[in-house]
Amino acid sequence: QVQLVESGGGLVQAGGSLRLSCVDSGRTFSRTAMSWFRQAPGKAREFVATISYSGNSPSYAESVKGRFTISRDKAKATAYLQMDNLKPEDTAVYYCHAISGSTVYWGQGTQVTVSS
Repeated sequence: QVQLVESGGGLVQAGGSLRLSCVDSGRTFSRTAMSWFRQAPGKAREFVATISYSGNSPSYAESVKGRFTISRDKAKATAYLQMDNLKPEDTAVYYCHAISGSTVYWGQGTQVTVSS
């Protein structure tokens, strides 16, 4: 069964850090890119970061560049999003995303709340 399961969200003060995890429980995406998106209340879902299947060439939204780091551990079939120097505007539900063939998969989301 194809499933992306996120964890690691929570409440943190501005300037703090969190690390999100996304487990590819079905080991479906070992040969595809994995990405993170986020959706703040009342706003559209937006791209945050992506990483290739090889783990090379990460790419970031301008708003998080220099503060967030995406990585993946193929042995654990897990992608990570290390978030440092968090800001209140980073508050959102964060979703893991991957594509297999012509199908787009999303995780259930994990809430990140940054207090000022």
